[in-house]
Amino acid sequence: MAQTVKLSDELVEDAKRIAAVEHRSVPRQIEFYFRMALIAEENPDLSFSLIREIMKADAEEATEEYTFG
Repeated sequence: MAQTVKLSDELVEDAKRIAAVEHRSVPRQIEFYFRMALIAEENPDLSFSLIREIMKADAEEATEEYTFG
């Protein structure tokens, strides 16, 4: 369910700039950083780059099942 939320102009402008580089919409960029923040709080020993790589891997669709051997 979508909801309207008031955010500071500065935050939205920062998100807009980064979203353009990352090829995301502004709402998706804000969602992305929110999810990263949640993971970081739950796992303070993980680096930003490691969290980002984990999130990328989770978002990728498996093209086919790998068979060992």
